[in-house]
Amino acid sequence: MLLNEQQRVSYGDNQGSFAWLRFRPALAWTSILGLVLIVALAILAGVGSLLRLLYPAGVTAVGLLLYLRYPLLYIGFTWWIWFLTPLVRRLIDQQSGWQDPSLVLLAPPLVTLISAVTLIRHLPGAHRQGGLPFILCFSSVFYGFLIGLVQNSLAGTIVALLNWLPPLLFGFHLFAHWQQYPVYRYTIQRTFLWGVLVMGGYGVWQYLVAPDWDRFWLTNAVDTNVFGYAEPLGIRVWSTMNSPQPFAAVMMAGLILLLSNRESLKFAATGVGYLSFLLSLARSGWLSWVAGLMLYMPSLKSHLQVRLLITLMSMALVVVPLASMEPLASEIAPRLESLSNTQEDGSYQARLEGYNELLGEAFTEGIGRGLGVVVESEYLGSHDSGILTMLFSLGWMGTIPYATGMFLIFFQLFQGAEARFDTFASAARAIAFGIFAQIGLNVSMVGVVGMVLWGFLGVGLAASRYYAHRSA
Repeated sequence: MLLNEQQRVSYGDNQGSFAWLRFRPALAWTSILGLVLIVALAILAGVGSLLRLLYPAGVTAVGLLLYLRYPLLYIGFTWWIWFLTPLVRRLIDQQSGWQDPSLVLLAPPLVTLISAVTLIRHLPGAHRQGGLPFILCFSSVFYGFLIGLVQNSLAGTIVALLNWLPPLLFGFHLFAHWQQYPVYRYTIQRTFLWGVLVMGGYGVWQYLVAPDWDRFWLTNAVDTNVFGYAEPLGIRVWSTMNSPQPFAAVMMAGLILLLSNRESLKFAATGVGYLSFLLSLARSGWLSWVAGLMLYMPSLKSHLQVRLLITLMSMALVVVPLASMEPLASEIAPRLESLSNTQEDGSYQARLEGYNELLGEAFTEGIGRGLGVVVESEYLGSHDSGILTMLFSLGWMGTIPYATGMFLIFFQLFQGAEARFDTFASAARAIAFGIFAQIGLNVSMVGVVGMVLWGFLGVGLAASRYYAHRSA
C-alpha cells in the first residue's frame, strides 16, 4: 500500500520510539496535549470535580476529531484512554470525594463508540469482505440488549451494553481498514511499548509507595483484602487500571508484543513490565501469557524462533534477579506455587463450587436473561466466569452465534500463513488466544479485557486479509 504525504504525516514515517516527539500533525497534538493540560491543571488547582463531566466530553471531542482527520492517532488515543482513565478517576475522587458509579469511567467506552461510524459505513458489504463473524457477534449483543430491556433495569442494561459493544466495534474498525494494516501494526506496537513502560513503572511505584489516591480508592471500593492492603508493600498491583485482572490482561498483551520489538526502550519496559505483571498476582493473566507464548513461538520460522529465544533469555536476565529480591519474592513465590497446588487454593476451589452450583442452571437458559443480569453465587463474583456470563446474558439463542463468530475468526487466523513471517500478526493471534483461554476464569469479552481480545482479533484478521490480497 502506498501512503500519500498527508497519511505519512498522520501515520508517522519514522519507526523510532521517539518519533511522536515531533508532535505532528499540529492540530491533532494540540487537541491531545490541550486535553492533558486541562486535566492536569484542574487536578493541581483542586477543582477536579469539574472533570467528572468535562473529561468524558473532552475525550469524546478529541476522539471524534482524530477519527475523522487522523485515523492512526485515533487508534493510539483510544488505547491510552482505556489505559489511564481509571487513574484519572482516582485522582478526581481523592480530591472531590468518592463517587460510584463514576461518570469519568464513561470516557473509554464513549471514545470507542465513535468507531460505530465504521460499522455503519461498512455494514452493507461486510459479509462480502469477510466480516460475517463480526455480524454474528453484533447480532448476539443486540439480541442480549433487547432481552435485557425487557427483563432487567434500564440503567443496568445500558451499562452492560457499554461493556460488551465497544470492544467489538473497535475490533471491527481495525478489520474493516485492513488496507492500512502496516501502519496500524506500527501504531499498536508503539502504543503498547510506551504503555508497558508507563503502566509497569507506575505499578512498581504503586507497590512500593501506595500513593494517597490509590489508598483512598482501595479503602472505598473494596470491602475485603482481595486487592491487598492500603499500605506500601501491601498492594496487589493494578497500576492505572481498576483491578489486577484487567491490568494483567493489558500487560500480557504488551509483554508478548515486546518480544518482537527491536527498540532499545523495550529493555526498560521489560523490567518494570514483568515486575508489575508478577506483582498483580493475577494467575489467569500469567496463564494467558504462557498460553500465548506457547502458540507464538512455534508459529514463527526457525530464524525468528532463535531470535525470540535470545530475546527471552535477555529479558530473563533483567527480570529474574529483580523478582528474586525481597520483599518482591515473598509476594510472588507463594502465588506461583499455588498454580501447582490447586487442592489448597481457596480461589480455585471456590470457582469449582460456583460452577457446580450454576452450570446446570446456565445450560437451561435458552432465551437468556439479557445484558445487565448479575450472576449471583456465594462462590463466584460477577466477573469470575465468561462462560456463565455469556449463557445467562445471551442464552443459547445469543451464545451460539457469538461463539460461532469468534470461532470463525480464530479458524481464519490459524489458516493463514502470515504468522510465519510477520511477527506482529503471530503475536496478535497469540494474544487473542491467550485472552480467550481465560474465559472460564474471567469475563474476557467485555471492558478493557474485551478490548484486548477483540482488538487483536480484529487486527489479526486485518493482517490475514491484507496478505491474502497482496498475494492474489
